[in-house]
Amino acid sequence: MISAEKYTSLGELLRDSVIQWKTETALIEANRKQETRRYTYLEVKRAAEPLARRFEDAGVGADSRVAICMGNRAAWPISAYAAFFRGAVLVPIDYKLTAREQLTLLGHCQPQVVVTEWSTYQDWPANSAPIAPHVYVLDAPKGSELPPFVERWEDTPSDRPAPTFVPRARTDQATLVYSSGTSGQPKGCMLSHDNYLEQYRTLIKLFPLVVGDRYFSILPTNHAIDFMCGFIGPFAGGATVVHQRSLRPEFINDSMERFEITHMSVVPLILEAFERRVREKLEDESELAQHVFEGLKQLNAALTVRGPRATVSRRLLKPVHDAFGGHLKVLFCGGAYVDRARAQYFYDLGIPVVIGYGLTEAGTVLTVNDLKPFRPDTVGTTLEGVELEIRNESEDGVGEVWVKSRTVFMGYLGEPELTREAIVDGWLRTGDVGWLDAAGHLHLVGRSKNMIVTPGGKNIYPEDVEGAFEGLDVEEFVVVSSGYVWPGGKIADEMLVLVARDPKAGVDLLAEVTAKNQRLVDFKRVRGVLVWDDEFPRTASMKVKRDVFAQQLRGARQRSAVVMLGES
Repeated sequence: MISAEKYTSLGELLRDSVIQWKTETALIEANRKQETRRYTYLEVKRAAEPLARRFEDAGVGADSRVAICMGNRAAWPISAYAAFFRGAVLVPIDYKLTAREQLTLLGHCQPQVVVTEWSTYQDWPANSAPIAPHVYVLDAPKGSELPPFVERWEDTPSDRPAPTFVPRARTDQATLVYSSGTSGQPKGCMLSHDNYLEQYRTLIKLFPLVVGDRYFSILPTNHAIDFMCGFIGPFAGGATVVHQRSLRPEFINDSMERFEITHMSVVPLILEAFERRVREKLEDESELAQHVFEGLKQLNAALTVRGPRATVSRRLLKPVHDAFGGHLKVLFCGGAYVDRARAQYFYDLGIPVVIGYGLTEAGTVLTVNDLKPFRPDTVGTTLEGVELEIRNESEDGVGEVWVKSRTVFMGYLGEPELTREAIVDGWLRTGDVGWLDAAGHLHLVGRSKNMIVTPGGKNIYPEDVEGAFEGLDVEEFVVVSSGYVWPGGKIADEMLVLVARDPKAGVDLLAEVTAKNQRLVDFKRVRGVLVWDDEFPRTASMKVKRDVFAQQLRGARQRSAVVMLGES
């Protein structure tokens, strides 16, 4: 493994990694059940550095912004390395957002270069103003009629002079990371090279990725977890990253077996799908086989109380492990609430689920379970260098989580007031509510900020979905997070609630909301409706005072008053 301490930037670390591990396999691409391409680290260097020269010719230098908007594929880390080589600020954009959301973020960050793929580019409006001075598109058919500022990514010249490496300091900005797509004011988190190098340094002490390990990258690489575990970590350790173009279950399973996957990062929604697949296969077995399996699972659980024992687990429960490729060492899981029983189920099968807690404003993770022993009831203890306090505690020790760490971000782009609200005297206010047990493990119980986190790891801000409900036959409306208005419930039960004032007589409000809900992707839809009689409290500029309104709602209505969509 390459040590982080001697480097001042991600560009330096990556530049050394492609030489240090030059003969090792860096990237494998698969589509359906076929391998389509693989790169050694030396081949990554040979692909990335001509692209860096192309960036240089396009005017990319220190602090220029290079945005990447594409699915998981080898071109993603290759393009990112080229950007860091030139000292640029990388802007990862979620390729699963709508075209309008993607363009909103690109308009906000004003990149010098955008790297995307043909399927995404085709969704962007034609004949609009240039998205950026230079746009490089993968998979664009040869001979395509493209605007002057758009070129094929594959047409990168190989005969240009070597690119100039641009050194950066640890205090310089490395990335600009947005939370899930927004139709309101985007919040771009500025993260430094030191944020990432420090995160890498602390994580490899617990879960290093080294030569021979094979990481399956199935979360979008713009996701903080996959950016670290599916790019920076593997490259620094000489591990292999596998990208699978189609994420249908049968193709995931084939790749896990074909490429002998050892590590994966998942969100709870994927973990749930994995459990469902295991249980469905068990249901097809005889009653005797199911009893035998349960006995072996309990035996494995007893033998791994103090920590994982991969060899033992794979012998006792070979069919299960074979279904996951036979080499899986660990599943990293975070980004949203992880069901305790589900995590315990996998651990008892001999597949440890490493539960962590973090947020975009603090890099990747702040706390993590080190499996010594396994604790599914918490999000673990703090990583080295992280200070964590519970502020404004109630009588039972529950309060807001505040953290201080070298991984805490630089601030929000162009939002000094929001930055001052988030970082107070060097401490980050996470907006999450929890408590610490006697062993120093953090337990999360809710949020103090108006947002929800979906099982798929998406941060959804209520104000960002309100536009879909314009035209409702009501005097006014606002969307709120149930966990913000009525704290103390289960995080897994959080939902968006539309509060409407004075619906017009004869209006079927639930039907109207249900119809307009269809404008939103499923994870952004409201799940309940509440009717309110009084005017909403507003600022002088007529914005709803969401904190004041939440207090009013909390005092006047119980959560049970919310009418769930689909219910009478």
